[in-house]
Amino acid sequence: MYVGSDSIVTDVCGDVDTQITAACPTSAANDPVVVDLFAGAGGFSAGAIDAGFRIAGAIEFDKHAASTYRANIKSSDGKPVVVVDDDILTISPESARTRWALEPGQCDLIIGGPPCQGFSTHRIKDAGVGDPRNKLLKRYFEFVGHLRPRAFVVENVPGLTWARHKPFLDEFLKLANAANYDVGDPRIINAADYGVPQSRKRVFILGVDRRRPLDLAWPPEPTHRAPHRTEDAGAPWRTCENVFRPARKGDPLDIHMNSGPALVAVFASTPANGGSRSESSRILPCHAAHNGHKDVYGRIDPKKPAPTMTTACINPSKGRFVHPTEHHGITARQAARIQTFPDTYEFIGGLTAAGRQIGNAVPVDLAAALLRPIAAAIKAAKAAEAAANRN
Repeated sequence: MYVGSDSIVTDVCGDVDTQITAACPTSAANDPVVVDLFAGAGGFSAGAIDAGFRIAGAIEFDKHAASTYRANIKSSDGKPVVVVDDDILTISPESARTRWALEPGQCDLIIGGPPCQGFSTHRIKDAGVGDPRNKLLKRYFEFVGHLRPRAFVVENVPGLTWARHKPFLDEFLKLANAANYDVGDPRIINAADYGVPQSRKRVFILGVDRRRPLDLAWPPEPTHRAPHRTEDAGAPWRTCENVFRPARKGDPLDIHMNSGPALVAVFASTPANGGSRSESSRILPCHAAHNGHKDVYGRIDPKKPAPTMTTACINPSKGRFVHPTEHHGITARQAARIQTFPDTYEFIGGLTAAGRQIGNAVPVDLAAALLRPIAAAIKAAKAAEAAANRN
């Protein structure tokens, strides 16, 4: 679990284990304060802790995800961070701030990834147009307007930048401008470029209070690169090979979806790195009319970053989620490792719920990489303001 600043959590997701120094609301009083909206299982918060933020509170509607968050994101006294587990559309920013015991102006950063289904790139031509879930992104900004953080970071799927969503995005930018926030262009970021063993592209949007500017170049320069781009700086992308090492004894997430004998036979006949929907001879009627999910029943290539972990990442019929050498889908723990959650991270609610929480999460290491320069800029701004006030 992620606990106080004196605690060490081991990140066992990479090629070399690294130590994560965690922070919390009651430790290191000078650390910048963050609130996580649409918090999910806590990937964004865990990364914020690693980046040097103190978590003041969170909102998450899904009960299992909220329970997972509480089980892992702790304050220095061992108590869970206050998670408001209700529909954000029914929660007033003022009431949430009261529950988090935040004073006006105390929040430095808001993070969050509103549910992305309304902007999904999958299948339906007009998916997302008029979808009530898209109201959630606007609601996110209402919290920004009330809490007045120095900055906010929004995460969503690349479909958010599609032309048919331009009126919605324009309205969001209009609201931000009216509230005196400068908002950078939406940036499509691949998690693999920041050391995550997964090819995962998501949109991130940074807004900064123009009345309290930050000395900040963002996003930070990538730390990793595609292997063929030798002209670029950084190490080659991390492969996912290490996530398939044995799990800890008794790990409740060391489980995979059970498959019938016919499907196991398909997996057994699938070569390394091979497999596809057409090769499996198992085209479901609901898939026959379109060309999606071409990689279903495919084996993950351990010599490359893993494919994007989705909410169905433990289901081989939903993507290239078959173990590289064994004849079954990946385990929940392997999926969590691909998302750079440490092996100490618990997921509440059973196998399907765990897969959904893992697939929805912001990879911990990506969150840390993107938030670390923001934390440094906020600390520098606060120090400068304090020095000016003393003079």
